[in-house]
Amino acid sequence: QVQLVESGGGWVQAGGSLKLSCAASGSIFSGNAMGWYRQAPGKQRELVASITDGYWPNYAASVKGRFTISRDNAKNTVYLQMNSLKPEDTAVYYCNAVLATHQHYWGQGTQVTVSS
Repeated sequence: QVQLVESGGGWVQAGGSLKLSCAASGSIFSGNAMGWYRQAPGKQRELVASITDGYWPNYAASVKGRFTISRDNAKNTVYLQMNSLKPEDTAVYYCNAVLATHQHYWGQGTQVTVSS
């Protein structure tokens, strides 16, 4: 059983930066991927970025060049460095993990608000 806990959300002015962290507890093992989704009010949840335990990243087109996903396998932690933030980045950000067994786990979410 895996539990995910996010931190690092907050309020920032457009053009600023935030760094999100997600720590996984439990048995995550190998063959997994972790990532970040976001959901704004009235909109569908969308994938922002993901990364395998082999450090292969993938990004949504809307955040390429601005966001960087990374992970520390020894600490079972995934990070999302968000630079050049825009008001349209405002959303609740959720950490996600997919195991080799195809089990999905979700964090509780952390609010990111970008003011114009």
